[in-house]
Amino acid sequence: MTVLRPRGAAQALRMYARRPDAIPLAGGTDFMVAWNAGERDGRAVLDLSAVREWRGIRRTAGVLSIGALATHAELGDDHLVRRHFPVLARAAAAVGSAQIQNRGTLGGNVANASPAADTLPALAVYDARIATAGGGGRRLQLSDFLIGVKKNALLPGELITAVELPLLPRRPDRQLFRKVGPRAAMAISKTVAAGLLWLDRGGAVRELRFALGAMAPTVARLKAAEEFVRGRKLTPALAEEACRLLDQDVAPIDDPRSTAAYRLAVSRNLLREFLAPRF
Repeated sequence: MTVLRPRGAAQALRMYARRPDAIPLAGGTDFMVAWNAGERDGRAVLDLSAVREWRGIRRTAGVLSIGALATHAELGDDHLVRRHFPVLARAAAAVGSAQIQNRGTLGGNVANASPAADTLPALAVYDARIATAGGGGRRLQLSDFLIGVKKNALLPGELITAVELPLLPRRPDRQLFRKVGPRAAMAISKTVAAGLLWLDRGGAVRELRFALGAMAPTVARLKAAEEFVRGRKLTPALAEEACRLLDQDVAPIDDPRSTAAYRLAVSRNLLREFLAPRF
């Protein structure tokens, strides 16, 4: 195995331009599983762990910029993330185990593009943008970046540099992160949900954002339900109709971890509870 180890961002981009076949390596938590299975033999690796420019969490001009190499543990501990994006902090704390949280990175979780990735529903409800370098650099909405199961929109020679979260103009009235799996740690989600809800002074829905993972080829915002509840007051009937609309945006499959019917039922329960009237 050839390992390329750049010391800075510029060198990383030059090396990757010369070796676009190399596998970018950040925390390596998924890479090591594949390597131990013999699926990475003979491949060059671009080890990004020494690139300091792509670390850190900074607030600038209405945006929280999270370096691609920020770890899940750093996200869970950072005061800016906990204050402004608590759903993401909770998601980061649910990833794998303490060991994985201290090695795995947000950029790696996004680039890996697993439908069951725990951070992606949180990023989806926060309207995350993916910042890249190489080939001129781009900023892509998360929905445009994730294009399929384990597939992303990165071009040859292009690397994630940061995940950008626009600061919310108002704190949501309700916030949710929920991971459903066979145990609390070291388990791939059967379904994973994130939600934000804003109500107006009269109690009607100003805005709902709700996203599900492990329910479609990529993380899915429930656009039909979000649009349906806008401007309406929360009632049990409204919650039921929103749940009925769920399968317009997701189409789960049967697999060894769960059945499609179970995933749909649990996801509807999560949405129903989130939209339940509270007096």
